[in-house]
Amino acid sequence: MLHTFLAQAQTAAPTSSPASGIGFFVPFIFIFIIMYFVMIRPQKKRQEQQKQLIASVKTGDRVVTNAGIHGLISNVKETTVLVKVADNVKIEMEKSAIANVLKES
Repeated sequence: MLHTFLAQAQTAAPTSSPASGIGFFVPFIFIFIIMYFVMIRPQKKRQEQQKQLIASVKTGDRVVTNAGIHGLISNVKETTVLVKVADNVKIEMEKSAIANVLKES
């Protein structure tokens, strides 16, 4: 009887193959690919559109800043713009503070 218990206890150890290691990383690779197309790629597109928007700003454009201030651009400099927000009120701010250029109706 003891011999049958010992015979059942002695099983071959499973061998690990390189393919099983790769199979472990396949779900992580799929998750990264999905994250790229859902999160990273659209964010890069938005950043590129924002750069084009800031580069195309010119005098006379109506803009909205990141702070929600609406105004009219009265002067464009190298890195800053002068925004007229009311009569005799002009604010100088960075071009990067411009969130949107309003379309003319």
